[in-house]
Amino acid sequence: MTAPWSLLWQLAHRFRKGRQRHHFISFISASSTVGIALGCMVFIAGLSVMNGFEKVLAERFLSLVPHVEFSAVTQQLRDPDEIIERSLAHPNVVSAKPVIRTQAMIQQGTQFTGIQVHGIDLDQPQAIQEYMPETTWQQLQGEPLQVVLGSKLATQLQVEVGQHFVVLVAKNADFREPQRIRLQLAGTFEFGGQVDHQFAYVSLATAQQMVGIDSGVTAIEVSLNDIMAAQRVAAEVGQQLTDYVYLDHWMRSQGHLYQDIQLVRLVMYLVLVLVLAVACFNIISTLVMTVQEKQRQIGILRTMGLRSRYLMRVFMLQGLQNGLIGIGIGCLSGVLLTWALPDVMGLLQWFSGEPLLNSDVYFIDQIPVALQWRDVVTVAAVALVLSLLATLYPAWRAGKIDVINAIND
Repeated sequence: MTAPWSLLWQLAHRFRKGRQRHHFISFISASSTVGIALGCMVFIAGLSVMNGFEKVLAERFLSLVPHVEFSAVTQQLRDPDEIIERSLAHPNVVSAKPVIRTQAMIQQGTQFTGIQVHGIDLDQPQAIQEYMPETTWQQLQGEPLQVVLGSKLATQLQVEVGQHFVVLVAKNADFREPQRIRLQLAGTFEFGGQVDHQFAYVSLATAQQMVGIDSGVTAIEVSLNDIMAAQRVAAEVGQQLTDYVYLDHWMRSQGHLYQDIQLVRLVMYLVLVLVLAVACFNIISTLVMTVQEKQRQIGILRTMGLRSRYLMRVFMLQGLQNGLIGIGIGCLSGVLLTWALPDVMGLLQWFSGEPLLNSDVYFIDQIPVALQWRDVVTVAAVALVLSLLATLYPAWRAGKIDVINAIND
């Protein structure tokens, strides 16, 4: 007897929905469906949060961190224009900008505070512009010896806009005889995290005066289309340069953040498999007990001519139905939870009265989410495969039942 898939599906549905003598079987069947649904829902939301952190890292934090940087071995670059030209010739490079970076200390009486000074080309668009008022940027462009500090740093120093303060810059990496520069606060920026506590921005001319060079720059920072290709681009462009430079890229300085995100993602995938496997064990229990309870019906079907392999398919489809229902509910709930997660986190933050993420430590103050449909498909596929694997042993047992003993039972 050849059985079409539609008939096998209907038989599986009848076995699944049929009246059972033991309500415990129904309970285990329902728990397997609920377990798969909860697993899918939680992990779709969790992976979306990981995607959100990765997106914020790429689009926000790395906007201030150079993707690739060529810095001078000596006091300054000999030919920065050549480096810019060769960098821009690379197809993956978006922009190449001159910059001067130096460490300095702000003196207030007997107190000293260390800062990282960034001398930037004010004639080119800069990422830091987005995090400061337009008037502050204009003030920085308008007058010499102006500086923009992070908002937290300015608050810590108790410096207001328009006030002057003294900055000490080392000469030849020696602070025993530092150079003193008197700067005026043009304004502040708010980015978040330690950037607001440490960074300061000045014009290239001011930075040149601070480090003691008449012209030129100390580094060229390069922005890329594909940030994951930073190491390769740094090597390819660096091999073409005639100047002696240090090659650096964001993976070396900030790569631990990306690696942490990927590690958490990997752990979540492993936990996903384990949690769904535990949920699928209930499918095994359900089918084993169903086979035991439905032996008479199985014997009748075999007597009517239903072959063993088709009977196995019936029980595989029965377990698969539980899995499909759980996957459908879980994926839909996971997508809805992901979309609602920012509001849910905002509500939790309102109830607790404290931020979930401290902006003084992190560069964001809200949980980011970014739903990717490939994650939904991956979670659904893993759950489907595990659900199918869970049906193999009970289906094999159903196919091995002795027909005569089953009917006489």
